[in-house]
Amino acid sequence: MKSTVVIAIALFAFVSCQKEAKQPNIVFVYADQWRAQAVGYAGNRQVVTPNIDELAEESINMSTAVSNIPVCAPARASLLSGQYPLTHGLFYNDKPFKPNGPTMAEVFKENDYQTAYIGKWHLKGHQEGETMAHSRTTPVPEELRMGFDYWKVLECTHDYNNSFYFDENNNRHDWDGYDAIAQTDKAIEYINDEQENPFLLFLSLGPPHAPYQTAPQKFKDLYKDAEIALRPNVPEEMSKKAIKAYYAHCSALDYCVGELQKAIKAAGLEENTIFVFTSDHGDMLYSQGEIKKQKPWDESILVPFLLKYPKQFGHQSRNIATPFSHPDILPTLLGMADVEIPETVEGVDFSSHMQGEPIDVEAALITCPVPFHQWNYQRGGREYRGVRTERYTYAKDLDGPWLLYDNRNDPFQQNNLVYDSEYATIQADLEQQLQEILAQRGDEFKEGQYYMDKWNYSWDAQDVESLKENK
Repeated sequence: MKSTVVIAIALFAFVSCQKEAKQPNIVFVYADQWRAQAVGYAGNRQVVTPNIDELAEESINMSTAVSNIPVCAPARASLLSGQYPLTHGLFYNDKPFKPNGPTMAEVFKENDYQTAYIGKWHLKGHQEGETMAHSRTTPVPEELRMGFDYWKVLECTHDYNNSFYFDENNNRHDWDGYDAIAQTDKAIEYINDEQENPFLLFLSLGPPHAPYQTAPQKFKDLYKDAEIALRPNVPEEMSKKAIKAYYAHCSALDYCVGELQKAIKAAGLEENTIFVFTSDHGDMLYSQGEIKKQKPWDESILVPFLLKYPKQFGHQSRNIATPFSHPDILPTLLGMADVEIPETVEGVDFSSHMQGEPIDVEAALITCPVPFHQWNYQRGGREYRGVRTERYTYAKDLDGPWLLYDNRNDPFQQNNLVYDSEYATIQADLEQQLQEILAQRGDEFKEGQYYMDKWNYSWDAQDVESLKENK
């Protein structure tokens, strides 16, 4: 009996060592339209996110995580390619992504990773003569899956309670109930099945993107009697009902994060798993009297970004305020996994910086090459370029300087300091930083039509009238 116990203990130790010896697993949770201000660990006492708050206590918090181009498909293209939008060419939703270099799953797959994608894709786009609605509800061809083998995906839907997906063979299946929870269950199944191989698992969830009023009732009930204090930059007449419903989606996804964390621990994979929680962009939710995304204000451009990797960083929380953005994510993950970074990647590897090494990054680019759809010209959209530093936001449109905020003294961005004489030196320095970034990126900052012509894109029907008005 004693020898049996000894053998069992030795076998357990061997298996544990084998798990620790392999390259790190990566579980990447990507919410849609979750702004940085909508989490408890960031000081929001109204939103209920206990699991994410607990995750933050064991994670690196990139507190100036920036969506360079704060809109769905372009942000996703930057994440997967490590490139800026005018390099990868996707700066308008529902256009086909045609990367000019290896993407995330392709690189990891070449380095013996299993690759999996579950949820929203939004990179297939639609071809000439095809409607957006048709493209969003038909399978993504295998050649457009960019190295992801395990595949439970729909191009795009926001009907979270009547959602479906296509598998590796383009067979259609329905998600049971609220799709984010069903997708999380599928991710947990995958984690349990892939314990012996390093894997990259990408879980792309649709909420808290509108429609806001569709979270499961138990999460809505968390806010039923809650008093919502509006941000100081939200006009009083704006809807608290929408904010409560947005928070209900956040709480539902918080539950999903909690379930994933429990599953990873139960599988014995916690120490050697890189777990990331972030989003493609934020949501104005009536700040500045604005809605949705694409805009240069913090509610639109700042996203939560937590990275937990116990084997390398332990279980202590750390805040890093250095500006960090979508093109930086891929090289940083590759750096942590000790995988060579392709030459086509433009982002910066932050893996050493996360261990305390200095890094030569002062600002993140924010950009809107082409305003469209919910923020087209008719709705006040404009082309802009700008920078977000740890402290300042600076943006200019085609007519010149537009916005300047001192975010330390004015966290709700209510006092535009453009041309304020006391900030003239700071504005000049931010302008110089912006020009250096644009020169590095080869960005000439032209009007939107120039880029539409360059990439041979046609305007979607909802933007055509807006375009005529702008001219």
